[in-house]
Amino acid sequence: MSDAGSSLPTDPLLPLTSPRTPLQLSFPFLREGSRVWERERKPLQPGELPSPLPTKRTRTYSATVRARSGPVFKGVCKNFSRSQGHGFIHPSHGGEDIFVHISDIDGEYVPMEGDEVTYKVCPIPPKNQKVQAVEVVITHLNPGTKHETWSGQIISS
Repeated sequence: MSDAGSSLPTDPLLPLTSPRTPLQLSFPFLREGSRVWERERKPLQPGELPSPLPTKRTRTYSATVRARSGPVFKGVCKNFSRSQGHGFIHPSHGGEDIFVHISDIDGEYVPMEGDEVTYKVCPIPPKNQKVQAVEVVITHLNPGTKHETWSGQIISS
């Protein structure tokens, strides 16, 4: 009784179907946040890797708690690209520039070069050797530059 329709697939990512029901399951189950889900939403280009950087939505609860309980640092926005969704902060105490994701910016304005900010830090997995800025707040707008609100309104400071 070796029917081709009743044989089990050898590839675990192939959908399992039943001849009686239209329901399809695939293993591992597709769920938001899994790399399989991300790959199916937007195919990766050759040589492209999935982003390991946690955003506010994907950061674990424990990493969020550790970041909130940490000290507040001061720095200056080195650059920020709204279209790319990230930028860098130069710490006032010196050292290496710190990555900032668009989801971690609190406040009304898009950061511009020269804006003074306060922030906390959170380690970037998987090795936790580098940090990214979280809970970023603009404390002083760079005078003489045009600032944009998140809604797109341009304000001169």
